[in-house]
Amino acid sequence: MDALRAIVQRLRVASRACERQLGLSSAQLFVLQQLDQAAASSISDLARRTLTHQSSVSVVVTRLAERRLVTRRASPEDARRTEIALTPAGRALLRRAPRTVQAELVAAMDRLPAAERRGLARSLTALARAIGAGHEAPPLFFEGDDARSGAVEREGR
Repeated sequence: MDALRAIVQRLRVASRACERQLGLSSAQLFVLQQLDQAAASSISDLARRTLTHQSSVSVVVTRLAERRLVTRRASPEDARRTEIALTPAGRALLRRAPRTVQAELVAAMDRLPAAERRGLARSLTALARAIGAGHEAPPLFFEGDDARSGAVEREGR
């Protein structure tokens, strides 16, 4: 439990700092940082890169687009796909942004041997089910379920 508390606390503290410093949730910053590495060819592509569900990424992208930090446009190859890219304002914001804890967490998980990652995934899935979680696609960390996140977004507009 101490390890789980420590991870959640690190995520929470970083999220609050991100909200204070940039007026964004840490989930929104994480998505911006992924787009800084390369534009996304679709919501599915971005979901894969953020290791989350399409619906969760779509909500974050909508909020970022409303703030004019990203653009969305129909793909010239397939109009059913939406391409997502940073705007100049999004790039400017990233120049003063810290690295997200989500990125650190993903990198740390990538460094684990495959067998340990699989075991961790099984154990966390079992734990989530045991407490009645895991039935729906969860949002990115601290996105959408925190009343302060919405308030910060409204104040930042």
